[in-house]
Amino acid sequence: MVGRHARTPTRSSRRWWLSSLGAVLIAGVGTGTYVIDATTTTTSTTTTTTTVVPTTTTTTRPATSSFTLSAVGDTDLGNTPQLPADPAAYFAPVKAALAADVVFGNLEGTMTNATTSKCATPSSVCYAFKVPPSFAAVYRAVGFNVLNSANNHSYDYGAQGEADTSAALKAAGIVQAGLPGQIGIIHTHGVTVAFVDFAPYYLTNNLLDFAQAARLIAQAKREAQVVVVYMHAGAEGPDAAHVTRATETFYGENRGNPYLFAHAAIDDGADLVIASGPHVLRGMQWYRGHLIAYSLGDFTNYDAFATVGDLALSAILHVTMNSRGVATAVAITPLSIEPGGQAVVDPSHAAWGFMNQLSTQDFAASAAIIGASGRVAIPAGA
Repeated sequence: MVGRHARTPTRSSRRWWLSSLGAVLIAGVGTGTYVIDATTTTTSTTTTTTTVVPTTTTTTRPATSSFTLSAVGDTDLGNTPQLPADPAAYFAPVKAALAADVVFGNLEGTMTNATTSKCATPSSVCYAFKVPPSFAAVYRAVGFNVLNSANNHSYDYGAQGEADTSAALKAAGIVQAGLPGQIGIIHTHGVTVAFVDFAPYYLTNNLLDFAQAARLIAQAKREAQVVVVYMHAGAEGPDAAHVTRATETFYGENRGNPYLFAHAAIDDGADLVIASGPHVLRGMQWYRGHLIAYSLGDFTNYDAFATVGDLALSAILHVTMNSRGVATAVAITPLSIEPGGQAVVDPSHAAWGFMNQLSTQDFAASAAIIGASGRVAIPAGA
């Protein structure tokens, strides 16, 4: 497949795009769902109480449970043997900001010791990423309990690399989502949450196949109370910040129509749509009372992505949702990516203004606007 454009052939150029390929198999064992319980505090049992009075029976409705979710974009802790000396410390500046019941990110690359990659020879237009399987425990210790594999790097080291990654994530207690037929399910505070992840590749849940997407979302709705859809979609780079509402391409590769797909996902039953892939932040929109975050940009990485200009802006999306899939609170923690790839909380809040400008320009009245405190206004009726 066509590779991502590199600024120069050198590693120090902070590549902002990488070569394309998807993934195969799921959770190391084939298609299906992968489930863990993410509740770390005591979960109360919902009960129904019936009070009998003369000629009248009144039944109380079950209480509505809530959970918190944090989501980030593309993360990659290097490429063996070029790895951070202390990967856990590399996440330290943002660990506290990530804290939530469910912490989601897009894993760019593989966790494997396999040696055969998709790149036949070293090239400035083909990149294959791998870190040791032990790094899965690092992600879990930071707080991640759901990681996405619907992207163009989950098959960087072939079937062996994909299987090793799935096994490493499962051993660390991290839900994986996005491989063909795969739905990731997590339980927290009495709420079952399904992640259905897509990318424009046949080796993942394919966002170019709307019928397949509808079937998977329908299946997720049967298995969970809340459905979150992730899409790895859109063109890449500093000129790709706007949602065009058209099919987006990158170096001749069809990267889908993020606007159309996100709306279709909500029409099909998704409660929240999050995205990354363009390597730059994009705006946010309310559609039918549901939030769409069109790109959360890049997150902590080890010299894998560019940090020039707007590409250095990043964000953590925080959403509180109830068991009916309604967002009751939304906020953005602004980040900046330092040269070399480490994400830190940005006291200048530059991401807020950047995202608001994009949201207003791209979505007008349906824009999701970040306020002065970082909280996003939720429209009436949402």
